[in-house]
Amino acid sequence: MKVLRGTSGVVAAGTFVLTLVVVATAFIGARRGFPGPGGESVAWHVGTSIVVISAQVFADRRRGLAAFSGSMVVFVASGLLLWTQWWS
Repeated sequence: MKVLRGTSGVVAAGTFVLTLVVVATAFIGARRGFPGPGGESVAWHVGTSIVVISAQVFADRRRGLAAFSGSMVVFVASGLLLWTQWWS
């Protein structure tokens, strides 16, 4: 179970870093007049980051099925973000 929580922690951290990159890109693009990610994409990333970090904290503080469920939320939410905002 520790490996699963550790892996979901890495995914949650990666999602957060990706969010920082998207927000910074939107800010820099807007200041310099270049196209960048739109408000919808920024909102998706920020919302997903909130969900995955909350789920990871939940998983880290629980054991058994609750920890497993929190880790699965991290994987599913991050996968949906990648699928909808990056691969489609």
